[in-house]
Amino acid sequence: MRITVPKAMRAMREPTRIALDSMRVHKLRTFLTLLGVILSVSTLILVISMIEGTNAYISNKVANLGADVFLVNQFGIIPDRKAFLKAQRHNKPITYEDFEALRDTMQLPARVGLEARRTGLLRVGTESMEDVDVRGVTSNIGEMDVEEPASGRYITDADDTHRSEVALIGTDVVNRLFPTVDPMGKNVSIDGRPFLIVGIAKPIGSVLGQSQDNFIYIPIQTFVKIYGANNNGMAINIQARGPEWSIPTQEEARTLMRVRRHLGPGDEDTFGIIAASGIMEIWHSISSAIEAGMVGVVSVFLVIGGVVIMNVMLTSVTERTREIGIRKSLGARKNDILLQFLFESAMMSALGGIIGVLFAASLSKAVNAGFSIPMSMPIYAVVLAIGVSTIVGLFFGIYPARKAAQLDPIEAMRHE
Repeated sequence: MRITVPKAMRAMREPTRIALDSMRVHKLRTFLTLLGVILSVSTLILVISMIEGTNAYISNKVANLGADVFLVNQFGIIPDRKAFLKAQRHNKPITYEDFEALRDTMQLPARVGLEARRTGLLRVGTESMEDVDVRGVTSNIGEMDVEEPASGRYITDADDTHRSEVALIGTDVVNRLFPTVDPMGKNVSIDGRPFLIVGIAKPIGSVLGQSQDNFIYIPIQTFVKIYGANNNGMAINIQARGPEWSIPTQEEARTLMRVRRHLGPGDEDTFGIIAASGIMEIWHSISSAIEAGMVGVVSVFLVIGGVVIMNVMLTSVTERTREIGIRKSLGARKNDILLQFLFESAMMSALGGIIGVLFAASLSKAVNAGFSIPMSMPIYAVVLAIGVSTIVGLFFGIYPARKAAQLDPIEAMRHE
């Protein structure tokens, strides 16, 4: 069976071969010519990879409050110092009574739980740990939260009802206070009170360099008995029935809290609501600013790279004037010469794009190996980078290619 090569492909074959030969003969000049394109493509890929990786990191680590879970707390998400100072004067702490009111009144949620936090001193024998995150929780927090037991169990309703002094501990506590023994069934002192360890949590890791395993969970009623009911660290955890119920459930919680706080229609909330969407919205506003700034940097590199390509192609036209004259005298048309130099310019620029992608991929792997925040290189970024670099080569190659195509064959052959 005979395979027919399309006419367009046959027309491209000769200029492609000439372009490759020219780049092969002048390797160093080609590389220096492409340096601007390589830098611009590498920068573009690295910025997109950083933002894509950080998007996933923020979503999975920072904004992961649990499936369809949002928090009602004192401050909510505060974007700047001025707003924080205002919230400190204006907002009121969440109370145990607020939790009971929402738990007993709300109709939309799947679950309503309460957690309270403060730092505490843990001690086992002569070993101690300061600034441990002591968390009082209702039993249903275990069904909403990202933390779960690796061994043992979570806090139960019975623990809460009887104000039992039992605890679920994080792996940092295990490694520091029980490095050589199994902590299950052992006692740990929290601010001078003995607690029986009934569970060990699965390791979570760190977020932005901060360990997330430095905690100990106790029943919320036990927490209230020890530290008091009106604690600034209280937050009501509310789980919607599904993603489509998240906004209506937040509005129901907001309405009930406003009624409890006796707020009028024009009054601002004296509490905050934190949802994963709000955290991601803040991050996207930051990443958009980063992207906008980097577009300017990449554009400068691309223009510089394009100008260098144009100058080198003009030099190439001058060097090959006699060759162009010979080709024209043998029947080459203007379009053939134009296509030849456009191909050479585009292929040089595309090669720079490919080298830039490979360089950025190597840097991304190095960053992933050395840092906790990942970099993720999407396919669309690779296609975009190579496509943009090729277009730059075509654009800045038009003038040299036209100049070559318009040469008079007789004058060109006389050129020395």
